[in-house]
Amino acid sequence: MSHGPTLIRRAAMTNKRKTAGDRVLVLGAGYGGLMAALRAADQADVTVIDPAAHFSERVREHEVAAGRQDISHPLSSFLRKKRITHVAARVTDIDPVRKEVVTDDHRRHPYDLLVYALGSRTQTFGDGSTEDGRLFTSETARYLRKRLDDGPGTLTVVGGGATGVEMASELAESERAWKISMVTAGEVGPALSEKGRTHVRSTFRDLGISLEEGRPAAPEDLDTDVIVWTASLRANAEIAGSAGLALTVDGRIQVDAMLRSVSHPEIYVVGDAAAARTDAAGELRMACATALPLGSRAGRNIVAELRGQRPKPLSFRYYAQVMSLGRRNGLVQFVGADDKPKDLIVTGRKAALLKEQVVRSTVRSLRLAAR
Repeated sequence: MSHGPTLIRRAAMTNKRKTAGDRVLVLGAGYGGLMAALRAADQADVTVIDPAAHFSERVREHEVAAGRQDISHPLSSFLRKKRITHVAARVTDIDPVRKEVVTDDHRRHPYDLLVYALGSRTQTFGDGSTEDGRLFTSETARYLRKRLDDGPGTLTVVGGGATGVEMASELAESERAWKISMVTAGEVGPALSEKGRTHVRSTFRDLGISLEEGRPAAPEDLDTDVIVWTASLRANAEIAGSAGLALTVDGRIQVDAMLRSVSHPEIYVVGDAAAARTDAAGELRMACATALPLGSRAGRNIVAELRGQRPKPLSFRYYAQVMSLGRRNGLVQFVGADDKPKDLIVTGRKAALLKEQVVRSTVRSLRLAAR
């Protein structure tokens, strides 16, 4: 008898949650989207729309190209302990007036709050398309792996950022029969200190990677058997733009300090599609390192909003950049809060181990949120 009022109150709260406008829809199950869904599910019934049945560790795509068998985890292993439903479909349209999302199976999915987490893609060249059959990106790493197995030749990585450096190093270490080179419009490792760039250049020499800096290149300019294009990322924000969400000049979605669309505040944006910024860090770059905290903050803000509390602004600063240079070498570049490099680095085997622990910690943080 003494538990009666408590049970009645719990039942009332449960019924309230089902009718108080808490249909949360998350578009995309990458680092940011999955984290946002797991956090929001502490208060709401969440639906995640993503065509894949697995969460893929995008930061390991260069390892797939070098022969790693799997970098994916069943999506169900993260969702089964939460009130989250997975819809295996691709988003084709958003109707912010009706608050509905349309998927490629012609279904309509209503929402009260939406999380846009459709990420980014490698922009290959010009309009983003090419008919050059030699061209691969980190997203097509499995196809690149098959091409490498067909026989040795010459391979050129275009782009000297972290993605390109990791790809070139990994392939040069694992594919000794291939002649690996890199072409970049600027300096290799533009976000690194001079010490960091010196270590990358030294590693390239040790691995036999030919490096040409200060050379803008198009696929048709390159006399090589295989091209791996890593020169730039583009936000997958076209669907948002078509729905009327405000975009930045470079095609990311404009958000406020709470990560809500400035034009449609019922839509949160996380990951690479969000033009998020903080006073300490400035505008955040596209990276797993930023996607996870954005996802966590958006998910927590949704919980706060549904509980009648005030959402909190994103708080974020940078500490270090980490990259692998093959399996036995790496680079940890310490940076200021605004991501500007300091004159302090860690290299070699120790840095490789630190990079591996950072990568593993991303999955651990998701599994922790899932519990």
